[in-house]
Amino acid sequence: MKNLKIVTLALCSLMLFSCQTKQGTGTLLGGGGGAIIGGIIGNIIGKDTKSTAIGAAIGGAVGAGAGAIIGKKMDKVAAEAAQVENAQVEEITDANGLKAVKVTFDSGILFATNKADLNASSRASLVKFARVLKSEPKIAIDVRGYTDSTGGDNINLPLSQRRAESVQYFLVNQGVSSSQFQNVAGYGSANPVAGNDTAAGRQQNRRVEVYMYASQQMIDAANAGTL
Repeated sequence: MKNLKIVTLALCSLMLFSCQTKQGTGTLLGGGGGAIIGGIIGNIIGKDTKSTAIGAAIGGAVGAGAGAIIGKKMDKVAAEAAQVENAQVEEITDANGLKAVKVTFDSGILFATNKADLNASSRASLVKFARVLKSEPKIAIDVRGYTDSTGGDNINLPLSQRRAESVQYFLVNQGVSSSQFQNVAGYGSANPVAGNDTAAGRQQNRRVEVYMYASQQMIDAANAGTL
């Protein structure tokens, strides 16, 4: 019942925001504010951080032409990332309704059990991945670390944070600009992608996810036709 009341309040806020938008600056609601509200509601109901859209909503609308330009750029990035060993690539949508790219690295490959130090094979994969990121300096990056359900939050949360930071630090040392990283965080055993009742499932849940999406600079360039 409490969640229902909060959701109702969020929906009312969304309706109010929509009315203000129509009367005001013409800011894009469907691809920006609406995505944020949707993420808030998703977190209230399911307490699932995956419900929150990647990136922050921008202040103005993105034209169809600009969106197509960014989409083409993200297609190129996804194709290049797919060539990296041990990387699973997915195309997703960010908070502005724009195409983005999610790359998942298996922590069983990246790290030893209960460790946050990158192993040799992981370094080779991330060297190649860094080249993809360096080729697109206007892309914003989020890094999320996860563990399986073994152990409690007092172990899993800091461990997943260190793993996410290990990936970030390595990529920066390979020449990726630190300014591209917007959010680097550990989520412990939250948001499992497989069951934790088997060794294979736990292996899938021990992972690092890297999100690549359009920064404000990229959006501005696309809107100006200079991307």
